[in-house]
Amino acid sequence: MSGIKKLAGQTMWYGVSTMAGRLINYLLTPYLTYQFSTAQYGEMSMVYAVIPFMNVLFSYGMETAYFRFTKDHPRQVVNNTAATSLLLTTTLLTAIVLLLSGPMAAVLKVPAHPEYIWLAAGIIATDAICIVPFAQLRQEGRPIRFAFIKIGGILVNIFFVVFFLSIWPTWLSSHPEHFSAGWYNSKAAVMYVLLANLIQNLIVFLLLSKEWMGFQWKLDKALWWRMMTYGWPLIFAGLAGMVNETFDRIMLGWWAPVQGSEAAQTEVGIYSACYKLSILITLGRQAFSLGAEPFFFRLAEKEDAPRQYARVMKFFVITLCLMYLVVMLYLDYWKYFIQKPDMWVGLKVVPLLLLANIFLGIYYNLSVWYKLADKTSAGAWITFIGALITLVINYWGIPLYSYMACAWATLACYGSMMAISYYWGQKVYPIPYRVGRLFAYIIGAVLLAQIFNWLIAGLELSNGLRLLIATFLLVLYIGIIFFAEREELKNIPAIKSRFKI
Repeated sequence: MSGIKKLAGQTMWYGVSTMAGRLINYLLTPYLTYQFSTAQYGEMSMVYAVIPFMNVLFSYGMETAYFRFTKDHPRQVVNNTAATSLLLTTTLLTAIVLLLSGPMAAVLKVPAHPEYIWLAAGIIATDAICIVPFAQLRQEGRPIRFAFIKIGGILVNIFFVVFFLSIWPTWLSSHPEHFSAGWYNSKAAVMYVLLANLIQNLIVFLLLSKEWMGFQWKLDKALWWRMMTYGWPLIFAGLAGMVNETFDRIMLGWWAPVQGSEAAQTEVGIYSACYKLSILITLGRQAFSLGAEPFFFRLAEKEDAPRQYARVMKFFVITLCLMYLVVMLYLDYWKYFIQKPDMWVGLKVVPLLLLANIFLGIYYNLSVWYKLADKTSAGAWITFIGALITLVINYWGIPLYSYMACAWATLACYGSMMAISYYWGQKVYPIPYRVGRLFAYIIGAVLLAQIFNWLIAGLELSNGLRLLIATFLLVLYIGIIFFAEREELKNIPAIKSRFKI
């Protein structure tokens, strides 16, 4: 139980910080969907869709390599080597992006705004140089400082977004003669969101100055080569992963079955806003990966590691299924997270995206086998296959079905990646997952959500009665889980002391 307790403790802290930070950041979604037109929201989403691609190139697997090599090398040597490498490559890559800002803006359907690319380059560069300090905090088990900096940065971002889009223009409306009136461009809302993000990253960098103080310009060439050899397949895996996660917005902007760039951006805006409603599962997955990756490497040498990994998977899937039901059963309330009712037409993608994110979470959990076996190229191949599925389905489906094709492509992609990783991993590093039970939990959650949809579609029910039925089904599912896992739960003192099981 000690391994599980360690994971629980770290995941709780990193999870709380990540989920709190992301939830705070997601509070911008109602604000931005209110402030922006649907087309503007789509334009912003197109720009933000390319940033993760660049993040992968700028980081080139160095974060995962950092955790891998701190196991058997002095931590300071790894810190210096990783940080020196990232600083040098970030300088070079940022210069290249700035030189290509015009063509990149044209590809993103914003040719009149190369400044979007300039600001995005600054965001990506500052993200890259903060990788090692944040990894150091995670490796050293310092989640409170990690959380303070992460959440503090997000609060700064929100402040400046609101300042640029609401406070400053409102103040200028009553002080039109002020000299700063000439600086403000009311038509550059997307630019101000990017600028706020860059300010956030600069402040985060300053907050990490204590971690940078121990840094030295030293590159251990032998270690660097081993880290690059370990991490380079993750570049391809990461790029392919971004095809799966964000490239569908760019493809939708290119191929949506509508006339004109503004109409296409409107489709992107609808899809991007509704995608946000998969927030809980996405947050749960991200929080888990932050706390679990260092834990997986530390637990690898223990004799009962496979059994522990299987137990982690089980409770992880249960958690994701509960999150799925919380969104699906209360979707009539979650939709108000999107402030423009004309975006609600896209709510039909939410069930598919929630289920897709469950599959993605399982895939990330399964990926322990190739990271521990130093077979990161396997992860690259699996993600590449997923990217190919995404590209083929979207290429064929978007001109016919618009953003619904994106949702189905996401589900097919992550489902395939999950299945391939499981079968391949069991041959290399067998882990006794209880596959039948895990899928029973997933299917049960989907069926309960579908039963609820049938009931509210076939009967004219009041809002109060809908809420009562939704809550009953959620409690029913929790009761089933408690009954099925009663023997396991008996070994958890906090639960045993409160429930007679």
